[in-house]
Amino acid sequence: MSRLSLLSTAVLLSLGTLSAPAWAAGESSAAAAPRPSTAPSASPPVVTPTPQRMKSAGRDIRVPARVRLVLGDDVDDRSADDIKQTLTAAGASHIDTTTAGDSGPAPLAHGAELTVVAGSVRNKAVADALRAAGGTVPGTPVAEGYSLASRGDSIVLAGNDGDGIYYAAQTLRQLVTGKHTMASVSITDHPSMPLRGSIEGFYGAPWSHTDRLDQLAFYGDIKANTYIYTPKDDAYLREEWREPYPADKLADLRELIEQAATHHVDFTYALSPGLSVCYSDPDDVSALKTKLGTLYDQGARSFYVALDDISYTEWNCDADQEKYGAPGRGSAGQAQADLLNAVQHDFIDTHPGAEPLQFVPTEYSDTADSAYKSVLREQLDPKVVVQWTGTDVVPPSISVADAQAASTVWGRKVFLWDNYPVNDYGQTTGRLLMAPYDKREAGLHKALSGIVLNPMNQAAASKVALFGGASFAWNDENYDPDRTWRAAADYLAGGDPATTRALLAFFDTEHLAPTFGDTNWQPQAPELNARLAKFTDAWNSGSPARRQAALRELGAYADVLAGAPEQIRAGVRDPAFLAQTKPWLDALDVWGDALNAALDGLQAQLHSGSGQEDFAKAAELAKQAAAFTTIPGTTRPQGRIKVADGVLDTFIEQAPKM
Repeated sequence: MSRLSLLSTAVLLSLGTLSAPAWAAGESSAAAAPRPSTAPSASPPVVTPTPQRMKSAGRDIRVPARVRLVLGDDVDDRSADDIKQTLTAAGASHIDTTTAGDSGPAPLAHGAELTVVAGSVRNKAVADALRAAGGTVPGTPVAEGYSLASRGDSIVLAGNDGDGIYYAAQTLRQLVTGKHTMASVSITDHPSMPLRGSIEGFYGAPWSHTDRLDQLAFYGDIKANTYIYTPKDDAYLREEWREPYPADKLADLRELIEQAATHHVDFTYALSPGLSVCYSDPDDVSALKTKLGTLYDQGARSFYVALDDISYTEWNCDADQEKYGAPGRGSAGQAQADLLNAVQHDFIDTHPGAEPLQFVPTEYSDTADSAYKSVLREQLDPKVVVQWTGTDVVPPSISVADAQAASTVWGRKVFLWDNYPVNDYGQTTGRLLMAPYDKREAGLHKALSGIVLNPMNQAAASKVALFGGASFAWNDENYDPDRTWRAAADYLAGGDPATTRALLAFFDTEHLAPTFGDTNWQPQAPELNARLAKFTDAWNSGSPARRQAALRELGAYADVLAGAPEQIRAGVRDPAFLAQTKPWLDALDVWGDALNAALDGLQAQLHSGSGQEDFAKAAELAKQAAAFTTIPGTTRPQGRIKVADGVLDTFIEQAPKM
């Protein structure tokens, strides 16, 4: 059944803090190391995404060496494995697994002090266990929702469906508070938006097959359920869309589809025929359906037609001129409506399990009505999902009013293609975009059917923004950008506080987010900038004591910056993240030394009146740091690496004049 058609009400119980991923392709992060032991607390830990309802149920529960796990027959292998890995991470060394019957779980096995029950909330045994643990059985279960109750000697994970059971397992992972302790909580949770994830739709170097496998496992961890495959460099999607895939490429796609299914993600195959399609040619329409059918045979059930980045000022064939008249907005809309309706009616509706067709239009970045939109609004099958990029290609913000206007002009809830953190355009040259996912208004679920982010060429580094995007789409009403940003750093750090701090300092130096114009919608290095401004104010006061105190305070943060690359390389277990961010980490290493040299110069100036040697060293190091370039062939466009530009370089340059 369609994710879009199932979303409706609420469910019950969940909590925690995501910890480190397992970097082998296909593995989830369920076995990540638990956090250091903490004192029992009535305050539940942070859970990402934030559950719809969560409350503490008292003191932490003890996880003994021996645990009994009772599984309903609707718990898939991935969910069961994730639950077992979490219990092991929490200190269980023996897990006795049994099956839940309709009459309920059997008494505790000898030596077992904790029972964990997982399964469908529709299973009477699971529902009874949920009530006994202090949970509430939902009246109208919502798709992908779940209830989770942990109290005393029992933990119950009750999913509204198979996805819900899996998501409950991802929340259980976040309940570990120490060795042999888990938080005692009651949670009711479900997503606010039915579609959440990413669209690999950028130009330039595509992700590798390994990158994609890793991303799909990561999406499961963060409760994202959508991956749209549409890399611009795949000729079989665009220039050669009519041609069948070679056997090796088709095998790769099948592996991605299987990996996606394992982690409860829809692999959406997107075809881009607009550069050459003849809308009125039955053979082209048939070729399109045949191509989609090939992917259906591999296991794909979600499909997409991309008609973006094409012109409607000319036809690709004379037959379209004869059928639709002169090229233009209205005639293009009519031709596209005919094509899309044919795919929906003759392919989607006739293939069991296929989700509603998705589509990005040629006019995708505004809310103004036009002849093009008017035709599609009136004639496009209402089941077809329409994508929209916001009020611009790279919008500085998106409000509920913006999304409602888009929904009105398209005659349906729109599906947001958010062009963040994509870095394939001129203003992003030399940049990683690692600011929090922000400036999207709470309440957008009322007008959006979902959100997918268009990521960077650097797949692993994109996880920072994707983490936030998935959290926002799950629960936009209770989304905190800064808290989720920190949770993303903690996830990459495997829960290590020193590595988390180093990552946040690094992210701050890659905080700037541009638009297509001259406006930046996220500032560069706000934390560093604030610290430098505070230092400058203290220095300008003229008081030696204030200057010395300011040097100590800023020097401590300069040490964090200078040491961040080494700490990240030691503490982040994702080799792809380290490889893909290498030139930025290398540059930050030198920039940190340059900042320390500038502070040494100011220290010398304060005591002896001269720090020229240190200032000269700082200038030389800054020159070296500014010379690093992006890795050839991995980024479009290529260029010099930018690290806290306009902030750090400016301070080092001005330090001798202070």
